[in-house]
Amino acid sequence: MVMINHLSFIVKVKFLIFFFVVSFFYGCIGETESSEGVNNEDGLQDKVNPMNKINEEKNYNDFPLISYTLDTIKSREHLSSILKKYGKFERNQKQHKVFITLNRKELRFLGIGSAYIEPDTIVDDIRAYSVFPQYYPEGKEIPKIIFISNIYQSYACYEYGKLVRFAAANTGKERTPSYPGRYALNWKVKLHRSSLDSNWVMPYTWNFHTEAGSAFHQFEMPGRPASHSCIRQFLDDAEWLFYWGEGIKKDSLGKLIPLSGTPVIIIDHYDFNHGKEKQWLRLKNNKEKVIELPENPMEVEEALIPIIQIPEMSRGSLRNRMRYVYAEDTLRAKGIIREGIKLIPSVNFNQLRRQKAAREANKKKFERELNLDRKDSL
Repeated sequence: MVMINHLSFIVKVKFLIFFFVVSFFYGCIGETESSEGVNNEDGLQDKVNPMNKINEEKNYNDFPLISYTLDTIKSREHLSSILKKYGKFERNQKQHKVFITLNRKELRFLGIGSAYIEPDTIVDDIRAYSVFPQYYPEGKEIPKIIFISNIYQSYACYEYGKLVRFAAANTGKERTPSYPGRYALNWKVKLHRSSLDSNWVMPYTWNFHTEAGSAFHQFEMPGRPASHSCIRQFLDDAEWLFYWGEGIKKDSLGKLIPLSGTPVIIIDHYDFNHGKEKQWLRLKNNKEKVIELPENPMEVEEALIPIIQIPEMSRGSLRNRMRYVYAEDTLRAKGIIREGIKLIPSVNFNQLRRQKAAREANKKKFERELNLDRKDSL
């Protein structure tokens, strides 16, 4: 009887040990295969702590609260005081850069009646004034990406989710807008003359749509959408982006890979119905508005651009040409192009000037020959 009890005890102990081992093993397996896990350095998965995202954002959001004051220039004296306070002097570089960035315009475009905002604190790091988040968790696996806001006339550059540059922009005017959607950097030229109009000299050009000619570049900044679909910038921002961005890549056969350069995403469209209500001037402080960025940026639809705004000489190289043919109808249906607005077609001014010069040369040649004929008849 004692022997039986002893054997029963041993069996129970072995069963408990077996149960413990199996439970531990399956517990580990369950944790490793959890859909809520992320890979650690050993290739296994750790459970995601929902506080990690919050902590990551806090780590990149240490800038102080900066309040803004909205005012209007009322007189020549008032204008003079603003120019003196924020002028581009050697001792005043920080104040100048902050002011023109907040107002999205060069000082020379200020005048009596101009609205402007000014901050109560000047911080050397311009990212402190960003309307984009300081940290973008959905981009932590993306080496580089650029987001542009037509509404807030600005753009942001991220490296693995961290904001590395915030800059002012003046995007496309209503009849030649900068259309929302996905693009990518293609090629760059340090000092570019437009292939459509050689009078347009554009330092630090970064093309992001070859056929449409859309590009980042330095140009005058009047503080509103004013371009022919391009993204205008201040000179120092254009120079920084010129060296930071990465262009289109080639496959093993040397063929260009579409959308392989640094991704560029225009996230919204400017509301020209309320165009005078410039949203960046309505901000009360640097924490008030943080733009929401797409959760899956690489799945954002490629931008729709009406074929009327593609130069004729470039239309033959379009991928999926019919998409451009129907783009205007789609953009109007979405309200991105307002009813009654007639888009400006892309015009090759260089070609028009050459044709005009050829006509004038032919006219002069004809007149010379006519005069010679008259002399011969006398």
